[in-house]
Amino acid sequence: MAQQKVLVIDDEPDIRELLEITLLRMGLDTATAGSVKEGLLAIQSFKPDLCLTDMKLPDGTGLDIVRYIQREYAHVPVAVITAFGSMESAVEALKAGAYDFVSKPVDLSKLRDLVQTALTLSGQVSSPTGQSASGGSSSEGNSIIGQSDAIKRLNATIAKLARSQAPVFIHGESGSGKELVANEIHKLSPRATGAFVPVNCGAIPENLMESEFFGHKKGSFTGAVEDKKGLFQAAHRGTLFLDEVADLPLGMQVKLLRAIQEKAIKPVGGTEELPVDIRILSATHKDLEKAVEDGGFRQDLYYRLNVIKLDVPPLHARGGDIQLLANFFLKLIAKRWELPEIFLSAEAMEALNAYPFPGNVRELENILERASTLCEDNMIQPFDLQLPNVSPVVKTTEAMQAKISAHPDWQAQPSVDDEKNQILDALEQTRWNRTAAAKQLGMTFRQLRYRIKKYDLDDAG
Repeated sequence: MAQQKVLVIDDEPDIRELLEITLLRMGLDTATAGSVKEGLLAIQSFKPDLCLTDMKLPDGTGLDIVRYIQREYAHVPVAVITAFGSMESAVEALKAGAYDFVSKPVDLSKLRDLVQTALTLSGQVSSPTGQSASGGSSSEGNSIIGQSDAIKRLNATIAKLARSQAPVFIHGESGSGKELVANEIHKLSPRATGAFVPVNCGAIPENLMESEFFGHKKGSFTGAVEDKKGLFQAAHRGTLFLDEVADLPLGMQVKLLRAIQEKAIKPVGGTEELPVDIRILSATHKDLEKAVEDGGFRQDLYYRLNVIKLDVPPLHARGGDIQLLANFFLKLIAKRWELPEIFLSAEAMEALNAYPFPGNVRELENILERASTLCEDNMIQPFDLQLPNVSPVVKTTEAMQAKISAHPDWQAQPSVDDEKNQILDALEQTRWNRTAAAKQLGMTFRQLRYRIKKYDLDDAG
């Protein structure tokens, strides 16, 4: 394998020499430059796999280097060296397309980690056209299903964002697939071999939040019977996904901001800071800008998380993707519950296409899972879908409309617990004779078997 090359651009000879020695010890070929002009010429002649540039240069800034590389050599990652505490400059560089940043004085251990990760990326994306070493497109294998223009744009953006270390704020309606998008960014990134750690910020009790995020030492509080690693350490060299980040209390927001800026955490009860190498992705369905205006979310943390904003389109804006997703989910449901292949009638598909899906992709999956238990002969009809207030655009014959209205399952369903208890009662009354229980419940044997599995009732008998 050819020796990988790193270009260092800095106007201070001592810094250039220190970085060059560090890189040479890593077995890398290096070149240096002391200004924007020299740097641009070196990029063209040396053709580096990675560029490290200082932010302050005598004839410009590191942003000039970032923008040039983004325009002419987009496959080359560039990291910016900023003054200590200058987060505004770091964020500006990330917005311009920088892969990552390092603060002065340079921590050589962190620098080596950054270089190794960035060169992994440079090896994965070896040309400006986005072709990987294996010859495939960098966006191939994407698990965001869809052929609509909205999803094609989303997948293209995901592939681009995967090449950066920049924090990404993912915004979208509930059920639109924000965690799936975050996971896809991780899977396509050089951090893919590390862990993807999702956390619902609204689900952690406030008094346990610091321990959950940063870990704790044995004896640091009542109940801390042993050392525990937190979410930041679990995501080391990987990606931490903060879902529903708007739900973080203000006190925790301060601590989170410091951990992100310092790239280090201190466990509860600990005395030393521990370095962590993670990429932060965050999401919420709430209006985070309004939360900042109302004082419920810190502006400095908002700007640190919202370096790049990515909007996930709602299902109703995805054109013909509903049928593609429906077929995917039906295959998944059949496999999951060991059922024969299930199909949608033309009328049922028409009903789905007319429905606005306020709950987005998650609602579509739930509707199809329920319909799979209700349908006869493995064919889902409109009345199996139980869609509320189906648009008049869905045209049905009078006979079909009468069938829908008369169908016993068309009415609102009881809660999951009530449904579960009815099944248990029927099974107990028939001494677990499933055929008899299904008849008593007015459902097919297959529907009963499916629900027994779904509610984990096998062990109840």
